[in-house]
Amino acid sequence: MSLNPQLTYVHLAENGAATQLPGGEEFWNMPEAEMERYGSGWLVSEFEFSVDWPTWEMHPNADEFVYLLSGSVEVHLEQQDGLRKVTLNGSGAVVVPRGIWHTVKVIAPSRMLHVTRGAGTQLRPA
Repeated sequence: MSLNPQLTYVHLAENGAATQLPGGEEFWNMPEAEMERYGSGWLVSEFEFSVDWPTWEMHPNADEFVYLLSGSVEVHLEQQDGLRKVTLNGSGAVVVPRGIWHTVKVIAPSRMLHVTRGAGTQLRPA
């Protein structure tokens, strides 16, 4: 069965089970108690970006795998020794280490696949 990871997210649980979830706004507007059920394990989701991210984010419990499917972006990683910028063009990936604040600047409209553990994610304005 085919699915579109922009419209259907997949949660990969610790026990190996994969659960399909409504994506987009429907997922992000879930009641907090329901969303907490998906904080452990891994969430696989895809997003389209035509403008820079409005926030920085940080995942304290695990690394995040970010894969550029198309377009061009610059991933900004706020590390102890300063800001590191990773440019991805066409396709490519970056692993964002746990606890590292990161944001994305869009060079050209892009599609990105994210694999992350959501529990404890923190946001701040860009």
